[in-house]
Amino acid sequence: MTRALRWFHEFGRPPRILGLDVARGLAILGMAGAHIGETEPFEWLDPSTWTDLVHGRSSILFAVLAGVSIALMTGRSALPERERIPGIRLNLIGRGAVIFVIGLGLEMLNTPIAVILTLYGLLYVAVIPVLRWRPWQLLTGAAVLAVVGPALLALLSAVALNPYGSGIGFVLYGSYPLTVWMAFVLGGMALGRLRVDHVRTAVVALAVGVVLAVVGYGLGGIGQAAGVGGGSGSSSIIDGDIGGDLISPSGWEDYPQALAAVDPLGAVLRAVFAVEPHSGGTAEILGSGGFALAVVALCLLLSRPLRWPLLPLGALGSMPLTAYSAHVLSVALVGGPGGFFSNNGFWAATAVGLLIATTLWSMFFGRGPLERLVGRGAAAMAAVPRR
Repeated sequence: MTRALRWFHEFGRPPRILGLDVARGLAILGMAGAHIGETEPFEWLDPSTWTDLVHGRSSILFAVLAGVSIALMTGRSALPERERIPGIRLNLIGRGAVIFVIGLGLEMLNTPIAVILTLYGLLYVAVIPVLRWRPWQLLTGAAVLAVVGPALLALLSAVALNPYGSGIGFVLYGSYPLTVWMAFVLGGMALGRLRVDHVRTAVVALAVGVVLAVVGYGLGGIGQAAGVGGGSGSSSIIDGDIGGDLISPSGWEDYPQALAAVDPLGAVLRAVFAVEPHSGGTAEILGSGGFALAVVALCLLLSRPLRWPLLPLGALGSMPLTAYSAHVLSVALVGGPGGFFSNNGFWAATAVGLLIATTLWSMFFGRGPLERLVGRGAAAMAAVPRR
């Protein structure tokens, strides 16, 4: 049997879960579309606008799958033994550090893309305190961050008169606030602990995802109808563009007037009802988080009867860091430093190129090159001998 035929027969078989690779592949193609695609505002009755769904939701799908991956690599459905925790912590720190450095390198290309890998690397470190949490604890944490987190952050930002700084901006503001995205990772970890490879789990996840999407987007619709859910789709709920202009009072005697101008109650309401991509509102977390969960569940279910046609997507999803980095590099090469290139033809060419390249690489070389690098960094940090 040739190498290619053996790959078609063996790739995506247990213990690997093909459905998760397919979902990662969709997340990569969706993020590419969000970066370089030309989309129209979404309308349910107009299929030509459905490509607008890639905005915000693709990166959220990526974050949910990060949580699933962390759960699988730290014990799958069983909690990791206490004696393994020190080694797992070091492994995650090493893995996160390499991903973070890769993200910094991609940012140095000076493209208009809000690179997610720096946050992605931090998430591997941020989950260390919850490695032994049970699924119900992970889901509780995700629910608290989703329901209470945005309103609390918006209130704190308003009370502090929209503070700013490099640390605050990186962790709390921008397109990927750590506190918001931890909700997706915790939800993904819970899914990974619940025997994600079982059909029953996928069916339940699909139902829960649909319910969350209906609740979240319904909440956003109510907010928009009431005039409290609007705002820039590319800004965080606690960004000055939504929470109010940055105000620096000359003294504490001016604080009451400055606080009134910021409008804390309005900021909290916007945080609850904001549903636009990357707004960080409760409505977006529930709606787009539910959408991502439903996509993962569908991929898990469809990868069984449709294994053969989905293999290229699975190959793409098996090396997400390599594929994502190649996409960002292609944008830099086509658009130039700081340039912007938006074209659906380029998006289609990127998708086809990534599918072909990753399939051939997987077929003849196995793991992606950057995935190998991350694995070596994790092993070196944990002092685990490589086989």
